[in-house]
Amino acid sequence: MRIAFLTAPAGVEEIELIEPWKAVLDAGWDPRLVSTEPGEVRAFRHLEKAGRHHVDDVLGDDAAGAADGFDALVLPGGLANPDALRLHEGAVRFVRRFFDAARPVAAICHAPWTLVEADVVRGRTLTSWPSLATDIRNAGGTWVDEEVHVCRAAPATLVTSRKPADLDAFCGAFVKEFDREFDAGFESGTSARSSAEHDHGRG
Repeated sequence: MRIAFLTAPAGVEEIELIEPWKAVLDAGWDPRLVSTEPGEVRAFRHLEKAGRHHVDDVLGDDAAGAADGFDALVLPGGLANPDALRLHEGAVRFVRRFFDAARPVAAICHAPWTLVEADVVRGRTLTSWPSLATDIRNAGGTWVDEEVHVCRAAPATLVTSRKPADLDAFCGAFVKEFDREFDAGFESGTSARSSAEHDHGRG
């Protein structure tokens, strides 16, 4: 299963990229770093520069179509990261496509800012970094102060958490939900990668 990790070229909170990435690898899936520019993304530890991470896939003109090559989406946080993504039309279309196609999404910390911009929080319940609560409510969502929240309102499962301290719960929850969605997708034949995975013997 291919899991997209969408970040801006700079500003992603490094631990919110690395720990979910490890969780995806441990689950036996294929994480791919997607960004709006080629090369590397510059991660941060709060306000200090951290490591650089290689970009696997770059969003082009058909960003929505590119989303169809993935089975799920993870949105790491960081203050500057989602603020840049919400200003990039391709990134917003890429995110919205996962919801339109009923594919699961996980977002932590400030990442729901991009969800607000994509207009996909209306009618949903989610958590985030507390300063986003008003933005989420104004966009038609319900904000809760929880370590992790799973919202299965149609058309896609959404897993959200508040901050780096919630990462263990966040990773455990999204792996469980992604796996459940993947199994359902295989049964119905709607998984983006179901045919390819079946060819490799996964049921």
